[in-house]
Amino acid sequence: MVLDYMSPGCRSRCIPSEKQLYSCAMTARINSCSRLMFFFSACMLVSAFLSAQDPPALSSRAASVLDSMPHARRITEIAVSPDGSRVAYIVDGQIAVISSSGGSPRAIAVNGSSNPFRAVTWSADSKRIAFIADLPGDAPAAQVWTASVDGPAPVKHAELQGYVQTPRFSPEGSKLAILFIEGMPRVAGPLQPMTPIAGVIDQEIFEERIATIDLSTGHLTQVTPGDMYVYEYDWTPDGKAWAATAAPGSGDANWWIAGLYLVNAQSGQMHEIYKPKLELAEPHVSPDGKNVAFIEGLMSDAGLTGGEIHVVPADGGTARNLTPNSKTSPSALAWKSPDVIVFAQNADGNSSFATVGASTAAAQTLWSGEELAAATTDAWVPGGSFSRDGSVTAIARQSASSPPEVWAGPIGKWKQLTRLNAGVKPAWGEMRNVHWMNGSTRVQGWLLLPKDYASGKTYSLVVNVHGGPSWACTSSWDESEMGPQSAMGYFALCPNPRGSYGQGESFTQGNVKDFGGGDFQDIMAGVDSISKEYPIDAKRIGIRGHSYGGYMTMWAETQTHRFAAAVAGAGISDWLSYYGVNDIDEWMIPFFGASVYDDPAVYAKSDPMHFIRAVRTPTLILVGDRDGEVPMEQSVEWWHALSTLHVPTKLVVYPNEGHMFIKPADARDYALRSLEWFEEWFAKAPQ
Repeated sequence: MVLDYMSPGCRSRCIPSEKQLYSCAMTARINSCSRLMFFFSACMLVSAFLSAQDPPALSSRAASVLDSMPHARRITEIAVSPDGSRVAYIVDGQIAVISSSGGSPRAIAVNGSSNPFRAVTWSADSKRIAFIADLPGDAPAAQVWTASVDGPAPVKHAELQGYVQTPRFSPEGSKLAILFIEGMPRVAGPLQPMTPIAGVIDQEIFEERIATIDLSTGHLTQVTPGDMYVYEYDWTPDGKAWAATAAPGSGDANWWIAGLYLVNAQSGQMHEIYKPKLELAEPHVSPDGKNVAFIEGLMSDAGLTGGEIHVVPADGGTARNLTPNSKTSPSALAWKSPDVIVFAQNADGNSSFATVGASTAAAQTLWSGEELAAATTDAWVPGGSFSRDGSVTAIARQSASSPPEVWAGPIGKWKQLTRLNAGVKPAWGEMRNVHWMNGSTRVQGWLLLPKDYASGKTYSLVVNVHGGPSWACTSSWDESEMGPQSAMGYFALCPNPRGSYGQGESFTQGNVKDFGGGDFQDIMAGVDSISKEYPIDAKRIGIRGHSYGGYMTMWAETQTHRFAAAVAGAGISDWLSYYGVNDIDEWMIPFFGASVYDDPAVYAKSDPMHFIRAVRTPTLILVGDRDGEVPMEQSVEWWHALSTLHVPTKLVVYPNEGHMFIKPADARDYALRSLEWFEEWFAKAPQ
């Protein structure tokens, strides 16, 4: 269910239905109200209006293409046992365990329960797994289970009201640690739909704490302090402490300023052992307990990990950068021995695995390939699950030409363990790793050729700008964006401009205080390069993106008229108003150097709204009404401005969706509307 707003410039296309009459009334209301008041009132009005049924969508070529896409089964988690002998994986919410050398999987089932499982983890002796079962309901609630992989039925150890994640067995196996937010009214994380605000605004903070469950009694103990939010943690080998990333205050906002702590597992006392200059992730304690390894770098979001590998003594001291000046972006790591770290990385858009010595910084690449290799189908960066000594790695391998499957074995010598997607074939064209120059800057990206591509004719091009900006496009199985674009007969380009992963930390920091500068020029240089090498119709080039990609779409249409159509998902249109209403303002300081109140000029030069009168591109705007990362107001503001300037535009608001869409119907609608928008405006482009 969605709410459409058409611009005045498109009124000739309206029909006098109840839905569109309401849309016109809302337009009048926007023109007479302040932006901020509309933001709060519109959320309630949208929710109230959308109780009516949406009329069925008319069939279209885009709908036929989207519905013809292959549907691969998703592998949501993979975990290899510490001894490397077995692999647990989750598909469709159900757990299976298989030998890492192959064979038939064994299902782990809970009698009488159909609740989906997640967060599978192994005990140190490789004999048990722990996992979480989510319970139905409006607020998060979960059960915590363990199961012997060779023994009796699973055992339930706790049923908790609140959000639970990241279970970890203690080294001797008597306890299970978890991250727990007691009484949390929603799934944790800024990508999720935010809880609507109403009444007197006094922020209630729910802290994520490390808790332990005694596996013999089921007794739960909240260990870390109630004023600290813990993001990640790892047991020390003696079971007496954890290394953890944490920050006081709001969990959604303060990940960007989290420090590294050593936490007493009995008292919960926290001692900060490292204060990073940028963001940090992936804390792992060495097998001898003497050091903690982690990744530090300029990161846009928790989970979009990239940077350089550092090591700091477990009791505090000077951190050492083990991968300085690397031309890759490490994203996941594990200790292979007390002196060697194995890690996954983005290398020029590819997935890669390497090792580095903890005392001598000399990284050695073990394997690299044009694919996305990670511990889940839905991974945002390369990764994997590593055995205790790093000799066995379990991954989900996928690419634009191959759907995901579970593989395991020594790095680069993996064996395929599943045939979940046997027979599933791509319905799109060939993916190519492409490069171009913007002055002295070498830029990489991925180009998907049109399905049934043939020489002798010209094709439309859609530029897909990834989110982040600290992230990167990879060659992955894509049924919703670039794949359907190719099936529509378009070229689909996903550039990795400066600010992206894959070329090293200095490249990732290349757009600091320069949003819309060098990164935009990198993208346009890619359009020029591709247009010279391939038969692109210069009058039928479109641009789209979500989050940072949505911002870059808005920015691009203020800087050039080369695009025939644009689709901006959850984009930032006005840095000043955005700073005041988003839930994660700490992310902006590393990218801009100061708050918008302290240095408005550095934001203004990158602000699309300052250049709004230059826009001529027909623009579709898509957003969730409970988006905390880029609130709906930003999309409303852009739509309002384009409507006032009579630029063809359409705003679609998705109720009860956050920054990341969680309802399959809404995700499909988002993809369909995007395809239809390009189809419409490419058809209208002059011959």
